Amino acid sequence: MNAMPPKTTVSAHAAVDDRPVKSFQTGQVVSLSICHFIHDVYSSFLAPLLPLLIKKLSLSLTEAGFLTTVMQLPALLNPYLGTLADRISVRYFIILAPGITAVSMSLIGMAPSYGVLLILLLIAGFSVAIFHVPAPVMVARLSGSKKGRGMSFFMTGGELARSLGPLAAVGAVSLLGLEGFYPVMLVGILASLWLFLRFKDIPIRTDTGQRTSVLGTWREMRHVLRPLSVILFFRGFMHASITAFLPTFINQQTGNLWLAGIGLTVFEAAGVAGVLTAGFLSDMFGRRRILLISLLGAPASLFLFTATGGWIGLAALILVGFTLLSTTPVMLALVQEHAGSSPSAANGFFFMISFIARSAVVVVVGFVGDQIGLKSTYFVSAFLGLAAVPFVLKLPRE
Repeated sequence: MNAMPPKTTVSAHAAVDDRPVKSFQTGQVVSLSICHFIHDVYSSFLAPLLPLLIKKLSLSLTEAGFLTTVMQLPALLNPYLGTLADRISVRYFIILAPGITAVSMSLIGMAPSYGVLLILLLIAGFSVAIFHVPAPVMVARLSGSKKGRGMSFFMTGGELARSLGPLAAVGAVSLLGLEGFYPVMLVGILASLWLFLRFKDIPIRTDTGQRTSVLGTWREMRHVLRPLSVILFFRGFMHASITAFLPTFINQQTGNLWLAGIGLTVFEAAGVAGVLTAGFLSDMFGRRRILLISLLGAPASLFLFTATGGWIGLAALILVGFTLLSTTPVMLALVQEHAGSSPSAANGFFFMISFIARSAVVVVVGFVGDQIGLKSTYFVSAFLGLAAVPFVLKLPRE
């Protein structure tokens, strides 16, 4: 009888800590999605402000593309951060991330040189990394058997932030100027304080009692990570073309900065719908089937968007966002379903591979854009996106 109370004491945290729950914990998953939203509003500032930064610092498209690479560079450490997250509680990583990201991203307009801008984006990149590695693992454990649904909720927060973030950035710059919009960092700082009060007692740890190395995690997950790596690489051409250069492309075509920001918002808003839908559908119809539909639809709609304009182009842009961005929660669910004893490290590998694919490709896209123009580059990206389709069939069946 005396041995029972300790078990009862830890059981309140067991579902969050070491043992996955059986039912879908809606309230807790939604809370983490809100956390994701607050953080990613700030990390979305770069793309809509890129035309102004190019003008201020006289950047080439190659240099502009490298900004995104630098911001994502800390993702190389994701497997090691994941290994750490598998062993200790890293809730303060998640709590501090919105404030750190808010401060660094709110100062980019004040950067006096390209080097200072790179430093600010590197700091933001570390903040992004320490948030995104453990949070999806916790979501997976709170989702029970509905991991696709959980990842849809979680990624909806991020996509919704990237929908509203460009408008927030353009609006703040319009009111306060590129070098004067830094006071918006206060919202992120207050968000970190709120997150501390909301999550300070929730341990975010996934220790299974085993100690799998980074290399051991790769060996355990390579049957999933290898085909995903190829998919992410070819998908990266479409993703980089839109997320890094869509405002610049629209601004070149129309000369309207507001329209450029709105275009990115439309793309991201469509992505919210795609992200929210894909995870649910993949729980019902299978991960591979939903990935296959998305990776066929994205290149076709990107080609249509580039080749047309007006209302047809707008409809095509909506389809690009819906199909292209809907792949992420499905792939995250796949990773967590096959993660074994190191879910955070496996998640870290996924985000590291995603970084390498996007960051390497975005520089290539910028270089090609300098040579042949962004419109032709969009056509090339759409064609290359089709190469991801055969590798969906190499993923493990449900």
